Amino acid sequence: MSDVTTTTEVALVDLVDRLLSRGVVLAGGATISVAGVDLIELRLNVVLAAVDAFDRSLQRSQR
Repeated sequence: MSDVTTTTEVALVDLVDRLLSRGVVLAGGATISVAGVDLIELRLNVVLAAVDAFDRSLQRSQR
């Protein structure tokens, strides 16, 4: 029996274009603690999208 694997090569520019045309939300967080006591908690949400993606989203939400 033979194993068949298929690979698809996608250029980085094409990948970034797809992500920006649909929009991406990146979320993360970090906590700084000393001796088990949380001192600082950081949370970050970033939205990356092309302007026309925001326009399409706005038009859909106004319907």
